[in-house]
Amino acid sequence: MSDSIKLHTMDLFSRFFQENQEKFLTFAYSYLRDKAEAEDVLMESMIALWENRNRWEEGSNLHALLLTIIKNKSLNLLEHKKIRLQAEENINSHNQQELNLRISTLKACEPEQIFDNEIQHIVHKALEQMPQQSRTIFMLSRYQNLPNKQIAEQLHVSLKTVEAHITKALRILRLELKDYLASILL
Repeated sequence: MSDSIKLHTMDLFSRFFQENQEKFLTFAYSYLRDKAEAEDVLMESMIALWENRNRWEEGSNLHALLLTIIKNKSLNLLEHKKIRLQAEENINSHNQQELNLRISTLKACEPEQIFDNEIQHIVHKALEQMPQQSRTIFMLSRYQNLPNKQIAEQLHVSLKTVEAHITKALRILRLELKDYLASILL
């Protein structure tokens, strides 16, 4: 293509664009509903039309060609938006389900029960680590509510021995439960 024909073609194309720009922009905007996106699509379409000028045939309907390009670019943009919105909805749905689960779990949470279970576990563990006689005496005293005198008679030990083992067991438990005792007293 000679330079004079190129210039002539470029001049015609520029004039065609300026004369029809608003009409094509309105067409793109009517589907995209976003002025900036419509302007971008129009520019991209004009560039695509210009880059394919060697395919224009004599008497080509540039209006129809450009409208087709605008239509396809707008359609691609809308399809991408649709996919993105679906992905966002799926993410939001997942987030909503997770949030609902956290809310229902928190509503079902009974701090007293959790606290009691933890304390029971610590007491059980501490009792297992005590010497056998201290554990037996403490359990008879606290779990079976036997008086110290009866425990001494049953185990054939002195009353002072029973009291010493109970004191020892309570000291061990206080040490193991020190973190919980502070919060109980608050």
